[in-house]
Amino acid sequence: DAKTVTGQALVKGLVGAGAEIVWAGVSEPWKRFPGMDEIEALPEVHMLPLDLTDSRGVKDCAGAIGAKVDILINNAEVHRTEGIASRYGVETARAEMDINYFGLLRLAQEFGPVMRARGADGQNSATAWVNLLSIYALTNYPGHGTYSASKAAAYSLSQCLRAEMQPANIRVINVFPGPIDDEWNQMLPPPKLAPSSIARAVVGALQGSLEDVYPGDIAQDWLARF
Repeated sequence: DAKTVTGQALVKGLVGAGAEIVWAGVSEPWKRFPGMDEIEALPEVHMLPLDLTDSRGVKDCAGAIGAKVDILINNAEVHRTEGIASRYGVETARAEMDINYFGLLRLAQEFGPVMRARGADGQNSATAWVNLLSIYALTNYPGHGTYSASKAAAYSLSQCLRAEMQPANIRVINVFPGPIDDEWNQMLPPPKLAPSSIARAVVGALQGSLEDVYPGDIAQDWLARF
């Protein structure tokens, strides 16, 4: 999702690390958003429509570029505050699940098979799948309760994806950051992770051997307590 500040930081981080082509998905490419001009100006970047709530759209995207994707990074998410008692109804939770869980499932069903088929293709093999999750996937944070639950579901699904990708030698890297300095965490006190820190953590994991990454002091503290 190149529309978010974290997505844009990931795009820049990948280009800075030497990626020759970066396909950046945008759910509504006809709408201009802050930072769009900057990433569009990068010669390595190609914008494309990608809405993870649209099963047919994900299928069409995989058909167009799936055979060329070496690394897939899923950072798309819906993030809302509040828990159970403070918000009535299921609409918000359903929207979070539709992107955070079912969005990952749609990607895995469409991109997974073609990436696995390229797992033993020598120099042209697919290599890695990255899921941007949350430290709240390990232990629910009630202030972001339904969001935490959707990320826990995505974490469980990513474990299945890792098992299915392993025979093809494709690493599934799960990233569990603490609060990111974005629009949904403005009410939380510091420390918060800069989006550029997420990008560095992802690039570092791809260049190294880690498969579970916990960027930031809060994530490290929650991990130790967990």
